[in-house]
Amino acid sequence: MTRVIVAVLAAVVWLKGNLHTHTAASDGDSPPAEVAAWYRDRGYDFLVITDHDEITTIDAPKGLVLIPGEEVTDRLPKKPLHVNAIGLTKVVAPQKGTTPVEVLQRNIDAVRAAGGVPLINHPNFGWAFGADELLQLRNFTLLEIASGHPYVNTQGPPSVESMWDALLTKGRRVYGVAVDDSHHWKKPLGDTDVALPGKAWVVVRAERDAKSIVAALERGDFYASTGVELEEVSATRVKVREKNGAHYRIQFIGDGGRVLQESVGPSASYAMKTERYVRAKVIDSNGRMAWTQPVFNAPQ
Repeated sequence: MTRVIVAVLAAVVWLKGNLHTHTAASDGDSPPAEVAAWYRDRGYDFLVITDHDEITTIDAPKGLVLIPGEEVTDRLPKKPLHVNAIGLTKVVAPQKGTTPVEVLQRNIDAVRAAGGVPLINHPNFGWAFGADELLQLRNFTLLEIASGHPYVNTQGPPSVESMWDALLTKGRRVYGVAVDDSHHWKKPLGDTDVALPGKAWVVVRAERDAKSIVAALERGDFYASTGVELEEVSATRVKVREKNGAHYRIQFIGDGGRVLQESVGPSASYAMKTERYVRAKVIDSNGRMAWTQPVFNAPQ
């Protein structure tokens, strides 16, 4: 008798998640289980708890994939130098150093050695470093370009998005992420000194498990958002999932951060020419945004 073996392929779907979250295990105001439940209850598919210099471990609430994480929290005088470790297997101690580049590179390398994917956090927090320093770093693929935290100065000047373009223009394959950097669930909403959840996220194309999600992040198979949702996603073709009567502008951006094409409406496409790279940015009429990851015109 012939035996027929049928391989069942896991479903690859779009999964919403947050890569930067704090709990009462470090400097957040709520217990880890409550934080995880908040995200699960609001439709998130995965969460990385990144408490400072430790891995916070809890049982995942049903329906939420929990990915181990840590914010490696280093500094020089008046320069906070933070690197998130996504999917690591052991705690990474801050590696120290004498310059921002040395500190960041040592921590990036330590995160890799611990089995994690490094995410460079908020360059403009304390105005700690910029494009010149980022261009000297190696072995990282993720950069925080948008954040819900009120004190990280994402828009600069210079904006972190412009730093991203400086990297891309030099041919560096770096992907932009948006995060909550959430700390507060219990403070009054009228208090401006808060880092609230639900402000920014990534949407990843992956199987519903931690290993697949981390791999998709590493290869740039996701988009970042502060509120805009996308139905079709590529660097050269975008379609918005319209909501709340908002209007949309879609920009295609290339070398040096130059806007190559801009149109009004919920969908647009762009034909690549000789640009080194192209990425898309969507801005809605209430200031919410989404960013696709770059596509490169030639092998790097």
